[in-house]
Amino acid sequence: MIDVSLLLSVVIGICVLLVLILRFKIQAFISLLIASITVGVLSGMKPLLIIDTIQIGMGGTLGFVAVVVGLGAMFGAILEHSGGAEALARFLLLRFGEKRSSWALMLTGFIVAIPVFFDVAFIILVPMVYALQRKTGKSLLLYGIPLLAGLAITHSFIPPTPGPVAVADIVKADLGWVIFFGFLTGIPVAIICGPLFAKYVAKKIHVNAPTLEMGDRVTHSFPSVRLIIGIIAIPIVLIVLNTLLNSPLFNQRFVSKNMLEWLAMIGHPFSALIIANLIAWYALGRRRGFTRGKLLDITTRSMGPAGIIILLTGAGGVFKQMLVNTGTGEMLAQYFAEQGVGIMLFAFIAAALIRVLQGSSTVAMITAAGLTSPLLADTISEPQKALIVIAIASGATMMSHVNDSGFWLVSKYLGLTEKQTFGSWTVMTSLLAITGFVTVSLLSLLV
Repeated sequence: MIDVSLLLSVVIGICVLLVLILRFKIQAFISLLIASITVGVLSGMKPLLIIDTIQIGMGGTLGFVAVVVGLGAMFGAILEHSGGAEALARFLLLRFGEKRSSWALMLTGFIVAIPVFFDVAFIILVPMVYALQRKTGKSLLLYGIPLLAGLAITHSFIPPTPGPVAVADIVKADLGWVIFFGFLTGIPVAIICGPLFAKYVAKKIHVNAPTLEMGDRVTHSFPSVRLIIGIIAIPIVLIVLNTLLNSPLFNQRFVSKNMLEWLAMIGHPFSALIIANLIAWYALGRRRGFTRGKLLDITTRSMGPAGIIILLTGAGGVFKQMLVNTGTGEMLAQYFAEQGVGIMLFAFIAAALIRVLQGSSTVAMITAAGLTSPLLADTISEPQKALIVIAIASGATMMSHVNDSGFWLVSKYLGLTEKQTFGSWTVMTSLLAITGFVTVSLLSLLV
């Protein structure tokens, strides 16, 4: 039985969130907190219980997310400043050749966005796109779209990027499974939304690279590509290995319980990212001539963007906890079960609607995770939870348009008009969302 007053409190809370962000331009962190309090007040919670819920929701979420996002941000900053991202792009372009360069750029974006934030990675790598367009004379979109697809998919699907880490923590999904299904979903989606869509849209929209000015070309000494790939792979391999060792797939008779506990500690995201940071600090920093002071400055400055994401995630945890404590989550779960609406479809639609309305994929992911988490039954498996994380991430990429900073970043750097950006970037993000959800739905039939 649906409780209309509880449902109405959630609807009004979401409306308050959107009005504060869109109309009054209030920061999403405080907007999420106000929306959570609104839900609590309208549902009849006692005043002090509302405050306790905020504290519990924030504290319970940040204990994990703050560490992972902070370590991931530092790791990405060292890779960025060492020239590792550009080195990988140059290597893949050389190996794939000019004819298959769009595939090389897609793969570059897919790998680089694991440790480096989307916008930073795009700005670092866009000169590769310019150079290819000037050389071939073909549309800039033939090379720009595959790079953007690779970056966007990994940024949304694969930890330790902040979005999927935050969602995984809110819905209590195992990070190893999220990484596994993120890769499994991301590869076919990247191919469809990257090289294949780029080939189509490049015939419709021709764009030239900006004019090359004197002084634009700078020669760098790049780190070894093998080293870059190895360092990026370290935390991913350790986290996934830990998941496999502690899953029913692994026969624990061959390893003692004590050894499994030590391996679990090493493969925990905290330890895995600390190890990766230390190796990057030495191999990409000290060995390449960076002073200790410079490395300290690089890693300290990386905490700025990370701090915003951490606080947003904490506010999303508060929203989730408010739905749990008011009983709204349990009520909605029973209602959707009676109506035959799948949790995965609900999660995708919720993320997509919030994304289209307010623009930020991070806010969409965190809000949708907060709405979805209370609906999950205790019996749901870890693989299914991971697929729900990817479904939310897919929905949160839907239809990037003028209220999304990414829309203007792409428009500016690729020299596109608003109409051209809608016809290329907006269509690509919508295609990414739909193909991502379809892939996840198919995978859910197998687990």
